[in-house]
Formats: sequence, C-alpha cells, structure tokens
Amino acid sequence: MTTSGIITNIQRCSTEDGPGIRTTVFFKGCPMSCSWCHNIETINPESTLVWYKVKCIGDQACVRICPEDALTLTPDGLKIDRERCVVCGTCEEACPTGAVKVMGKSWTSVDLVQELLKDKVFFETSNGGVTLSGGEATFQSKFALEVAKGLKDEGVHVALDTCGYCSEKVLWDLLPYVDLILYDLKIMDPQKHKEYTGVPLDTVLTNAHIVAESGKPTWIRTPIIPEHTDDEENIRAIARFVLQHLPNVERYDLLAFNRMCIDKYELFDLEYPLKDYDLVSVETMENLAQVAREEGLSNVVWSGMTKRSKKMNNMENQEIETCG
Repeated sequence: MTTSGIITNIQRCSTEDGPGIRTTVFFKGCPMSCSWCHNIETINPESTLVWYKVKCIGDQACVRICPEDALTLTPDGLKIDRERCVVCGTCEEACPTGAVKVMGKSWTSVDLVQELLKDKVFFETSNGGVTLSGGEATFQSKFALEVAKGLKDEGVHVALDTCGYCSEKVLWDLLPYVDLILYDLKIMDPQKHKEYTGVPLDTVLTNAHIVAESGKPTWIRTPIIPEHTDDEENIRAIARFVLQHLPNVERYDLLAFNRMCIDKYELFDLEYPLKDYDLVSVETMENLAQVAREEGLSNVVWSGMTKRSKKMNNMENQEIETCG
C-alpha cells in the first residue's frame, strides 16, 4: 500500500546537504522546538496557509472565494483566521500572483520518488543524490521509509538529515536504505538541551550510538548559535563524544547562525526569538573549529554567514594606515 506524506519544499541543486549535487526534500513535522529554528514552516505537521506581502496586488480573489470566510484584506495586509481556515487550497488556486500559498503539499511516496528521479542525471555526474530533511523526516517515518526504499531501488544515493529524536525502531528500519547520515549534535548539556530544543538529550545520544553501530558514514552537524551553543566547552564535549563513541564519523560541520528566517516567522504572525542576535564572527568560527581539531577531530568544516570581528577590522585599518 502506497503511503502519503506532507512536504514543504523540494530544493534542487543543493550543495550543502551531503556530497555532490543533491535534491533536498523538506518533510513537515518536527519533535523539537529549537529557539533558533530556521525552518519554522516545517515544525507543524499539518499544512498551513501563508501570505506573501510582496506578491500581493490586492485583487482579493482569495477573500471572495474562501468557503470558510477566513480571509480579510486590511490596510495592514491579509489577515488569516487560522481557527476558521481549513487549508483547502481554494484561495491559492484563485490568487493570480501566488501571494497566498499552502505550505505543505501532500505527496504519495511513489509520486515523490518519480519527481526526485527527474534529477538523477545530476546525481550520477556529481556523485550526489537525495537528502531527506525537514522538519524531521523520521517524524513521518512510514512515508520516509517508502521514499528511501524507492530511491534505493533506482540506485540513488540517499542521505538522512536528522535531529536524532525518534524511536529506536524507526531509526533501525530506515538505516538499511540510507547511505549517509547527517546527524545533529547541538548541545551536550542535558539541561540546556531540554531548554533550547524542548526535548531531552538522552534519546539523541542513544540514537547516535545506533547510527555508530550501523556503520553508516556520518557527518555530525552543530549549529553555532550565539549564547546557546557557541561556547568552547560545548564544542569540546561534542568532539569528545564523537571520538569516544562514533567511529564512523567522517566530517564535523559547524553551521554559523543567521537571521534569514525572520521573514518566515512573519508569514505565521510570529516574531523570531533571536532577531536581535548578531552574526557570529569569522574569528569565533575559526576558533571553534580549531577547538574541535585540538580534541582530535581531523575533518572539521565551518560554513555560513559571518561578520568580521572588531579585532580583524582594527588590524586591517592599521595595515591601511601603515601603507598610506
């Protein structure tokens, strides 16, 4: 029997979610509620209606056609009565500019696999493949399993990008159909982990041991979030855990914080909790990468938007003055 699931986005030509050129599939639903979440649209497992101000021409076709009278165009923009809205998609079909959109579309596993196979030529020429991401792909476990099986039957490299918070059975069922694990280790202090992500750390660590036992190639990922995960001791603790317990880890990625998700939060009438936090400096990212290397990790990579530290700017200014 074919399973169905909800997908928020299919991102083609991705180079950040595993080796080669990849197509990343964003599954809807996540058990965590990280303070810094960049994919707020994927947390709720249900489809949601959003409105893009920049696309709206005030046509009001969406308002007129809504069978639930859930939409109102005001001087401040389109207001969505989320208690009335049943996310039927009628307004999306009526909108001439795509200003209203259902975030999260239903796919059967068979149809999704066929859609992803359109990119197979890029996978073959670049040693790439498909990355199951989210949200959290294991949150829709049966659907994710069927998609992974279908892709493997077609010889496609499959990566699972996971926060590690799922049942052991779900993980064991998926692992035979996955070639690479992108595994999040965000913070090693149990109290802070529960505070910042909403779930306990022990399940994440237990599942990390399962991934190690499977022998599957693994990349560990840590988001570097100011005042949350960016202290040296946290990076040391993660590096030590990897060295002691995860012999199959091939790479450690440090992912620099950014605020590019602010607009996403506004789509859901929310304010990004970390909107006033500054970017991490190049110097900090280099330092944290070096901390991980000092603990014994060899393949440490950092990426993302950064700022120049005051110290670096002062050094450049001194050089300019000297040259003058």
